[in-house]
Amino acid sequence: MNKDVYVLGIETSCDETAAAIIKNGNEIIANVVASQIKSHRRFGGVVPEIASRHHVEQITLVLEETLEQADLSFKDIDAIAVTEGPGLVGALLIGVNAAKAIAFAHGIPIIGVHHIAGHIYANRLVKEMHFPLLSLVVSGGHTELVLMKGHGEFEVIGETRDDAAGEAYDKVARTLALPYPGGPHIDRLAHDGSPNIELPRAWLETGSYDFSFSGLKSAVINTLHNAKQRGEDILPEDLAASFQQSVIDVLVGKTMRAAEEYKVKQVLLAGGVAANKGLRNRLNESFQQLPDIDLVIPPLSLCTDNAAMIAAAGTVMYEQGKRGNMKMNGNPGLEL
Repeated sequence: MNKDVYVLGIETSCDETAAAIIKNGNEIIANVVASQIKSHRRFGGVVPEIASRHHVEQITLVLEETLEQADLSFKDIDAIAVTEGPGLVGALLIGVNAAKAIAFAHGIPIIGVHHIAGHIYANRLVKEMHFPLLSLVVSGGHTELVLMKGHGEFEVIGETRDDAAGEAYDKVARTLALPYPGGPHIDRLAHDGSPNIELPRAWLETGSYDFSFSGLKSAVINTLHNAKQRGEDILPEDLAASFQQSVIDVLVGKTMRAAEEYKVKQVLLAGGVAANKGLRNRLNESFQQLPDIDLVIPPLSLCTDNAAMIAAAGTVMYEQGKRGNMKMNGNPGLEL
């Protein structure tokens, strides 16, 4: 019989200290996340130095809780997968050095994982992947369309040229005086409003799968300022609904076009903004028009940063024979 493979995942790329253990690449045995949102909320965004200090305080506790939940010890672990990048360099270093220390002390192989690859592989914890597939990655720092023809094969066919979708959400939320993180508040307001305000959609040149949200963000700010100068009131709910519709129109439109052009079998949604209800609903409605393409949307718990996704991606790399070493470092500019 083949032995079960247990991979310990560690994720500290931004403001969540997380560890998880995955069995055979698709079964969650334990998944622990310590969030820092309350600490960063008063600053309106993530403060890198504070994030790093919290990771130092939490990493040992989170690892101990993960092993306890799984009822396993380090001798049961086949490999350690850790987020190598991209992310905040100080935050990444905490996870990488914790992983190296455990690997050295217990003689366990270590594997560096790309954060976005982790988000994509979160979907494998829901449903097995079928290639070729297309992944729409939407987060605070990334908006990409990634084509995969096999495990570990990533071809970025479209990416943001300026602001990522999640970044635009946070900036618009700040303009509306909504608390951090702003994305969930915009999503909630949008469901109570009407998209009756004309805002731009950046389709870019014909055939491009790239994204641009900087102009939309500026249009929202200008709309608010112009209304204020005229003494007019704009309902925040309507502005949120109009902004969200503009973003979703472009995200879903380009994803559907790419899915048809590349003749994919599956479309995966990935990243923190994958938790957006408006986006999830539109994708479900739109892909009913393409019944031959399997749409996979992860549960909310696997959309935001977590270590289960890192372990899932790391399991594939482990099975492919990929290994890191003690020279590994945090790499904030790591390419997919």
